[in-house]
Amino acid sequence: MARGPARLQFRVQLRFVTEEQLFGAGPLSAPTPKSLRLEVHPAGEEADATVIDADGVCVFKCLLNRDTECCRVGKESVLITLGYNSILLKFESPADLSSFSNTLKRCRKEKKESSVFSQRTEEASAVQYFQFYGCISQQQNMMQDFVRTATYHRAILQNHTDFRDKVVLDVGCGSGILSFFAVQAGARRVYAVEASSVAQYAEMLVKNNHLCDKIIVVPGKIEDISLPEAVDVIISEPMGYMLFNERMLESYLHSKKWLKANGMLFPTFGDIHLAPFSDEQLYMEHYSRANFWCQHCFYGVNLSSLRAAAVDEYFRQPIVDTFDIRILMARTVKYTVNFMDAEEADLHRVEIPFEFQLTQSGLVHGLAFWFDVAFVGSLVTVWLSTAPTEPLTHWYQVRCLLHTPLFAKEGETLSGKVLFVANRRQSYDIQIVALVNQTGFRSGNILDLKNPFFRFA
Repeated sequence: MARGPARLQFRVQLRFVTEEQLFGAGPLSAPTPKSLRLEVHPAGEEADATVIDADGVCVFKCLLNRDTECCRVGKESVLITLGYNSILLKFESPADLSSFSNTLKRCRKEKKESSVFSQRTEEASAVQYFQFYGCISQQQNMMQDFVRTATYHRAILQNHTDFRDKVVLDVGCGSGILSFFAVQAGARRVYAVEASSVAQYAEMLVKNNHLCDKIIVVPGKIEDISLPEAVDVIISEPMGYMLFNERMLESYLHSKKWLKANGMLFPTFGDIHLAPFSDEQLYMEHYSRANFWCQHCFYGVNLSSLRAAAVDEYFRQPIVDTFDIRILMARTVKYTVNFMDAEEADLHRVEIPFEFQLTQSGLVHGLAFWFDVAFVGSLVTVWLSTAPTEPLTHWYQVRCLLHTPLFAKEGETLSGKVLFVANRRQSYDIQIVALVNQTGFRSGNILDLKNPFFRFA
């Protein structure tokens, strides 16, 4: 059974404020002399807030929802108004206030128009996405990717001077493993932001590893949460298939609003590589997937009228697998995204022109893609590569077929472009146009990156 959001606990001082006192018509009452325990129990769009004294006696209780009136007061307090009375809660730290404020935001369910994430994402896609990454099994799958996890560990630990005594933001922290690496490198404080329900498990790991004073788990989307301070370093693992899938790179770029002027990003930039390939077996295998619809008597039903539609649908699927580099017909073309300079809007439409000088003759069946990212630190630059020449990762490589193969000879030029157009399903529509310059033969395809075909399964 799925667990609900984790219970939050804070140490606070409480002061009751009347309407007259609020508007200066009377003296404020003294705050509680000792700190009390504030417990917040999120439940969907609401949360129960209970203030308990040292003897376990409830001294205040209220329901937080979209009708709750509240405002921040200074760096450590929040004022909650209930009818004609208000309470002033003073937290022990700005970080605690920030975490409580993020819970209030979710309970108040602010209009989606105010959220950059909601503007670009269909609700059904977001629900599916966060359910997927809320599973411990999926977190395990990523953590057990040795190349991925070991490379992040090496990039952070070998650049320990960039983390020592610094404030770090971990965007989409998942289990929090990168936050732990940052602490191992000497980080003074890490804000671990996670929108899925796995945030509760990250909190459990933090507490069990006795790092509550170092790692602060912040439930919520980076586009919606607030932090009590700017950060020195932002770490994240925002890459999807073909680098861009899932559109988390935009959330990563959005997080730069919390980065100090001289701050650092890990990873710092990404390269996507593409090259033409020849693979008759793959092409025929993919094409023959539609043969099911050739049947003229399937339990007495003629299916053949759907064969053409089936072929179109299957060819819209990028193919996720790995391959022998000998199928590549030219040197790669590289397209770089510098995360330090790029803006979110730069990823809404990405056009990659290409011109390949073919190194062998044969049929060009499509284009192969993979990516690398670089962690540029003060001491060393570390690369994470998903190339077919490197050890396999959970990103594999991706191949996009042309609808019709193109014949070309060694020395001829294949030119064209790949266009990534972002959609609200947290993915991209891919348009490919390819031309053999010497013959004028042309082909292309339109693919749906949201619906890849996992050939290795």
